Amino acid sequence: VQLQASGGGLVQAGGSLRLSCAASGRTISNYAVGWFRQAPGKEREFVTAINRNGGTYYDNSVKGRFAISRDNAKNTVNLQMNSLKSDDTAVYYCAASASTSTISVDGRWYDYWGQGTLVTVSS
Repeated sequence: VQLQASGGGLVQAGGSLRLSCAASGRTISNYAVGWFRQAPGKEREFVTAINRNGGTYYDNSVKGRFAISRDNAKNTVNLQMNSLKSDDTAVYYCAASASTSTISVDGRWYDYWGQGTLVTVSS
C-alpha cells in the first residue's frame, strides 16, 4: 500500500488542522494506521493509531486534543488536531501495518510509511 499524508500548514496556537493519510493500491481499512511526528532535532515519536476494528490509542501529550478516524469511502485515515500548541510543531507521518495483532507505538511495527506533512504552530 502507498500512503500520502497531507493537510499540514501554519496555524496559530490554539487553532486546528486536519491531516489526511490517503492510501492507494490497497484498502486502508485492512491495515492498522498510526501517526508519528518528528520535531526538528528530535527523534520520531508516536502520536496516535487506529486498529482494524476502529480501536484507538493516543499518546498522553495529545489525548483530548487529537482524534484519529477512518473514512473508508475515501480510503483515508484522518487526524483532527485541536488546541494546537507550539510543541506540536513537527513533520507528521502516517504509517500502516498489516499485522492483525494489537496496535503498537513502535515505528518498527509498521510496514508502510507516507512522506510526511509539516505542521507549524506559531505561538
